[in-house]
Amino acid sequence: MIEPIKRVFGIPELKAKIFFTLVLLAVCRIGAYIPVPGINADAAISLFKFATGGGQNLFQLVDIFSGGAFAKMTLLALGVMPYISASIIMQVLIALIPSLQREIRESPDQGRRKLSKWTRCATLLLALSQSGFLAKYAMTVNRSSPGIVVSELLDVQLFGVSWLFYVTVMFSMTTGTLLLMWIGEQITEKGIGNGISLIIAVGILSSFPSTIGTIIQQLNLGSQEAGQLNFITLLVLCALFVLITVGTILVIQGQRRIPLQYARRIVGRHEVQGGTSHIPLKVNYAGVIPVIFASTFLMFPATIGQFLGKGTWFGQFSNYLLPGSWVYTSLYVVFILFFTYFWTATQFKPEQIASDMKKNGAFIPGIRQGKPTQDFLESTMSRITLAGAVFLAIIAILPTLVGRLMGVDANISQFFGGTSLLILVGVILDTTKQVESHLLMKRYDGFMTKGRLRGR
Repeated sequence: MIEPIKRVFGIPELKAKIFFTLVLLAVCRIGAYIPVPGINADAAISLFKFATGGGQNLFQLVDIFSGGAFAKMTLLALGVMPYISASIIMQVLIALIPSLQREIRESPDQGRRKLSKWTRCATLLLALSQSGFLAKYAMTVNRSSPGIVVSELLDVQLFGVSWLFYVTVMFSMTTGTLLLMWIGEQITEKGIGNGISLIIAVGILSSFPSTIGTIIQQLNLGSQEAGQLNFITLLVLCALFVLITVGTILVIQGQRRIPLQYARRIVGRHEVQGGTSHIPLKVNYAGVIPVIFASTFLMFPATIGQFLGKGTWFGQFSNYLLPGSWVYTSLYVVFILFFTYFWTATQFKPEQIASDMKKNGAFIPGIRQGKPTQDFLESTMSRITLAGAVFLAIIAILPTLVGRLMGVDANISQFFGGTSLLILVGVILDTTKQVESHLLMKRYDGFMTKGRLRGR
């Protein structure tokens, strides 16, 4: 293991990318501890930790995705959720508006710039609205438990509204979200790995020490009395951890290879006899993106409902979307299946593959070139995507079901499996592949010498 790491840091360009990524991720973690101006940090931490603790609930899930920033009411309390929500909206618009599809297909660079601009604008609007709801929730909590909000901000009012407090919270949290968006884009462009996914993964990893502390506390090792957690349950969770990790790797790395044959073709000045090759169709073409999208999509309306309060109809509706409920679990599975197919449909281009095959004189044995090849690729990808999506959904909800059956604390079950672990494994695999590509460009063997990521 030491030798591959030496090879990684032996390439100046790759070493610079890794350090650049680590520095920006460290900035994200520092921002997670800077409280919003006007918020009493100590009071907010104690109150919001109570709100996020205990059984499975929405605030706990939001806090995991924000790396603990939500419970502390910091500048990065919203995390990258507004950006992901905006990305979902833009992808849906592209799928529904043919003119946008045509523009992106005809001029990819200009289309990507326009899409990026619209995504940023949508992120700004969503961050302002979500931070406004969070400010309203803080005001509501402050009425029942005074001390959360600094009184000087409450004294500045207009038409009975503490406008200075709302402006301070909204602009501070929105700035934090835009900073995370910019950092994610910089990491993707100049660093290593996908920036937004890495920010989420680092936030999830930050909960590891507190999870270990919760496990030790619930084992009650210092007393002869039985704790909330026993060693048998812990072994089951560890086995579940290994099972989900292996399953995630198999789903993300799994392929179905479609055989290809080539007719005679001209390469340079020479005529080359036909050869054989294959098209690797991934079992799960979308990776862990459906899990992130499904979680965000369910979190957004439920968060607004809880901020508005249980007295409103929207607040009562949000009670059905609490993590762990059968409605939430059912919708979670449905959205994972939907976003798996949706992302595959927007990214996988069978017509382009069929056209390129025809130009290069390649064909699938037994399938005619052109439209029959396109139809074959579409039907094949649809079947294997169903298998990958179902397997991904089972892996995502398995820890929740096991945790409820065994009475395990939600903080522990969320970390040992499900959404958090799926994202972590997927991000690590994606980042490792990018490191592999840099090593192979320099004619090294690769970072891994065994397994599916082997470089040669």
